[in-house]
Amino acid sequence: MKTYSCIIVDDEPLSREIIADYVSDCPELNLTGQFPNAFEAREFLQKESVELIFLDINMPRMSGVSFLKSLNQPPAVIFITAYPEYAVEGFDLEAVDYLLKPVSQERFMKAVNRFLEKQQATNSIDYLMVKADKKLHRIELDHLLYVEAMGDYIRLITTDKNLTVYERLSNFAEKLPADQFCRIHKSYLVSLSKIEYIEANQVKIGEVKLPVSATYREQLSKRLSR
Repeated sequence: MKTYSCIIVDDEPLSREIIADYVSDCPELNLTGQFPNAFEAREFLQKESVELIFLDINMPRMSGVSFLKSLNQPPAVIFITAYPEYAVEGFDLEAVDYLLKPVSQERFMKAVNRFLEKQQATNSIDYLMVKADKKLHRIELDHLLYVEAMGDYIRLITTDKNLTVYERLSNFAEKLPADQFCRIHKSYLVSLSKIEYIEANQVKIGEVKLPVSATYREQLSKRLSR
């Protein structure tokens, strides 16, 4: 069974305790941290990668929404809130779900199942359709070498063609299987299986060497050592 790492970010100790207890009953989830505020969580995420955050929206100093927006490559998120009016903003950020406090275990499991279904659907795809040059192109994920950000556009480099697509890199990354692709720089996302070697702050893919920024270096190393 595949397991997914997760953290809890909530300023209420009792809420963290309840969610942690619910997580312990889910064999698909591995809780790697609990944090009372966004700042401690952000420090943790600079060193570790996770696949899911249970995130309180209304926290002092930095809200859950602001925290999520500050992440370069945010993982999936399930918002937790005592205020139902915040749900709309949560869904605008493509949250998996939102849980209204007090959270029941039944409602918690429903949200987790949504996350698991989304992960299984993402990991099962082997191609994407993208629009470029007024045409729809089929991109086999096994042929995709890397993706380069160019403002509001991205450049897809494959084994047999290069395409320029009107889409942000962060949005395109969400469509890719998380276990096959990794962000290595604010401007680059690569196929892990296509990396020939890492040297200093660069990775070699095909005929090119791409930069690895300090923000993503440790995460890349962990992904490759799995």
